[in-house]
Amino acid sequence: MKFTTAVLVAGTAVTLVTAVVGAAPLWQDARHQAERNEALLAGNQIDWLGQVSTNPDLAELWKPENMETEEYMRLMSANRLLCMLSLRHRLGFVPKWHLPFHAAWIMKSDVSRRYCKRFGDLRAQEAEGDERAEHFTRVLDRAAANAPLARPAAV
Repeated sequence: MKFTTAVLVAGTAVTLVTAVVGAAPLWQDARHQAERNEALLAGNQIDWLGQVSTNPDLAELWKPENMETEEYMRLMSANRLLCMLSLRHRLGFVPKWHLPFHAAWIMKSDVSRRYCKRFGDLRAQEAEGDERAEHFTRVLDRAAANAPLARPAAV
C-alpha cells in the first residue's frame, strides 16, 4: 500500500471514529429529551386524573353514560395510581422484576380490579406496539387475575 493511500485510510478511520464519538452525546441528549417529554406528558395525565377523581362536576362531564359519577371518580383514582406506577416503570425506577410485586399490591384493592375490568381493554389498546407498555399491561392483568377476592367481614 502506498504511503498516501495509508494516510488517506487512516484519516478516514479517524474521521469515522470522531463522528461516532461525537454522535454519542447527541443520541444520549435526544434520549434524555424524549424521557423528559414522556415524564411531562405523563405528569399532565396524572394531574388531570387527580382533578377528575376529586371534582364531581368534571367527572360528570367525562364519565361513560352507564356509570355513576362517584364510581367513575373512584376508577380514575385507581387509574392515577396505575399511571404513576407506569411512569416510574418507564423511567427505570421500578425494575422489571419488581413490577409484579407492585402490581400485586395495587390489585389487592377492589377499586383497582374494577378499573382493570372496566378499562383494561382500552389500556391494552393504548399499549399496542410499545413493548414496555405491553409488558406492563400483561403484569397488571396477571396481578388482577391472581388477586384474592374481597371476603365478607366476619360477623
